[in-house]
Amino acid sequence: MTPPVRLVLASASPARLSVLRAAGTSPLVSVSQVDEDAILADLGPDVAHEDAVAALARAKATDVVQRILAEEPLPGRAVVIGCDSMLSIDGELVGKPHTPEIAAARWRAMRGREGRLLTGHCAILLDDGAVAGEAGGTRATTLRIGAPSDAEIDAYVATGEPLQVAGAFTLDGLGGWFVEGIDGDPSSVIGISLPLTRALLGQLGVSVTELW
Repeated sequence: MTPPVRLVLASASPARLSVLRAAGTSPLVSVSQVDEDAILADLGPDVAHEDAVAALARAKATDVVQRILAEEPLPGRAVVIGCDSMLSIDGELVGKPHTPEIAAARWRAMRGREGRLLTGHCAILLDDGAVAGEAGGTRATTLRIGAPSDAEIDAYVATGEPLQVAGAFTLDGLGGWFVEGIDGDPSSVIGISLPLTRALLGQLGVSVTELW
């Protein structure tokens, strides 16, 4: 049975998809094609960290919405959700390290410290092939990072897991061994805040129960 409101996740993240599936939804996945580095460059070095992740989330959702409207409009109502997560630590906004060298260096610098995992969200409502509303927000969660040894860091980096995730760690994977605790929303650390998403959907007149 098709739910009354379709949910579209504008992300390739298996962690975000897993969170949404565990919460009773069956999202369609349409991966955004935005150039994150170019967007950050346009925002400039003085942009507030919360504004940066919010802008990236909106760009991703908008990219997917434009593709849906141009190629295959969905019947009825649908919500496209874009997210972007980055780690704010020591005044720096840290995204995906991409290389083992950067990942290892970041872990050596941040072990035993605290940082804030910021996740920007943007929800865009479509109704019979037209944009009917938009809502966005950012959720911040404080992380208390453990102090793995150099050997543990090297072994973790060698798995490849931290290379393509914000802050070079996961909470729900191997990186969970090295996170001492969090103050805030665990689903946001994984990649999508269920409480914030519920609030954004409410602003668009959509109840989460319509997605089940």
